[in-house]
Amino acid sequence: MQSLPVSLPSTPFILAIESSCDDTACAVLTAEGTVLSHLTKTQIEHLPLGGVVPELAARAHLEACAPLVENTLLSASTALKEIQLIAATIGPGLIGGLLTGSSTARGLSLSAQIPFMGINHIEAHILSPLFDLKTEEKEALLSGQKDCFPYLAFLFSGGHCQCVLVEEIGNYTPLGGTIDDSIGEAFDKVAKMLGLGWPGGPHIERLAQLGNPDAFALPRPLKGRDGCDFSFSGLKTAVRKCIEAYDNKSLPLSLVKDIAASFQKAVTDVVEDRAKNAIRIAKQNHDLKFIATGGGVACNGAIRNALEKIANKNQLDFLAAPKKMCPDNAIMIGWAALLRQKFHAPPASFADIPRPRWPLKEMKIL
Repeated sequence: MQSLPVSLPSTPFILAIESSCDDTACAVLTAEGTVLSHLTKTQIEHLPLGGVVPELAARAHLEACAPLVENTLLSASTALKEIQLIAATIGPGLIGGLLTGSSTARGLSLSAQIPFMGINHIEAHILSPLFDLKTEEKEALLSGQKDCFPYLAFLFSGGHCQCVLVEEIGNYTPLGGTIDDSIGEAFDKVAKMLGLGWPGGPHIERLAQLGNPDAFALPRPLKGRDGCDFSFSGLKTAVRKCIEAYDNKSLPLSLVKDIAASFQKAVTDVVEDRAKNAIRIAKQNHDLKFIATGGGVACNGAIRNALEKIANKNQLDFLAAPKKMCPDNAIMIGWAALLRQKFHAPPASFADIPRPRWPLKEMKIL
């Protein structure tokens, strides 16, 4: 199938769809990165199950996607004929959701003769901190007058945990990642042990503020070792040992608060240590512009503070994705599409099919 060429006027509208996991999201952005509308349909079906069920997620995306696109266009006071580019997540993620969202986008692209661009979900998270630049800095970036590269990005979410050197749009060098659980997975599993809700991150952060972070001597996996890989499985196991004596009985609230605080402190200590190593490695051959973070767990204030602390120690600026763009969202998909178009003007590609795995090392400008 032939690709439709991407040739955008100075103020196009971008329609973006995100459906990689358990939320269906749609957004309309201008060429300047202004968000005209962003709507999300959250899948509450998974809440009582304590995690995402792929089959349920796929069915929910199928029901939500078309009406959400229609309502997003209405909310933006925009007609489909005004859209100049349609972008959708094509990986990585749950294949059912990826197929639904990208098929909707491709269908609109073909019917309305609008270019289509497939977006890597991880790339979108890594580029999302740039959205938080000041207005004049964002304008300078999009016009090519501000150089933001290279920078060091930390992606922390329920499915991903990695440190990436961003040399330019489309050029990413992974420096480290998790060797077992992702950081978000660790938060979710510890929260489940403590009898808290899902997703676990917000619950643990709230209770951690009320507990004693030194109450339990939890391990700091890989801290002090070379490299910038992460490991959270042992930390999760250590938490389980702290509550074994209660043998499925209700845990005292004071204990839950202290474990939450101790766990969060252990995680932030690990993050700070790994970030220190990553900065040292990156600085050997690159003049870093700043440290950045994105992904759902990047909403956590303690983790943000830990990264900002290590950035300040190294005389580097710190940039975090806006909290509304930390969980999966369509704004970051539109923003990534806009940056790829601005910097490389790539053609839309129908040849790229949705995929559950799409490592950054396989990224290329299409």
